[in-house]
Amino acid sequence: MNIYSNLSDTALLGKLIGVRQTHELYRGSLAPLFAPGNDQEMPPEKCVVARELVRRWLGEELSQGDILNAPAAVRDYLRMHFAGYEHESFVAMFLDAQHRLIATHELFRGTLTQTSVYPREVVKAALRANAAAVIFSHNHPSGVSEPSKSDEVLTQALKQALSLVDVRVLDHFIVAGASVLSFAERGLL
Repeated sequence: MNIYSNLSDTALLGKLIGVRQTHELYRGSLAPLFAPGNDQEMPPEKCVVARELVRRWLGEELSQGDILNAPAAVRDYLRMHFAGYEHESFVAMFLDAQHRLIATHELFRGTLTQTSVYPREVVKAALRANAAAVIFSHNHPSGVSEPSKSDEVLTQALKQALSLVDVRVLDHFIVAGASVLSFAERGLL
């Protein structure tokens, strides 16, 4: 427990961006400040900086130990990564042989409802990273985390292509706001 853990959201936010800006922007939830919604103006730069710092800290945590032992940290990392995205994006988390995070790369960016993903390019990126394993993720800006049939087919195609170069696909996450769905937990891998 630290000296800040007992402070309210508004008190903590006040320390970060100032009391006046906090009163102007805070409406009972921190989410709009870190992930702008449809009717919320862009958050102050300090909120964006704070979100990026948290994302980087989570990335450091994932690079120091077996990522499979930290599923909650992976989910948090991905929620932070996709926060505020208004378009679909396909991301790969490349892992070493001990399942530590090597790097995270956005491989493809699409529209509001779809992204084109090319297995050949995914294989090339995995080889460039010298990855032993990979975790895929993409977002659904619609807010619905259910996988489509094409999401399932794509995941199987990527798994098959990467197996030819000895890269294991450990999971594929769909991030829809605060909801994160795991293909592995659903038995879809």
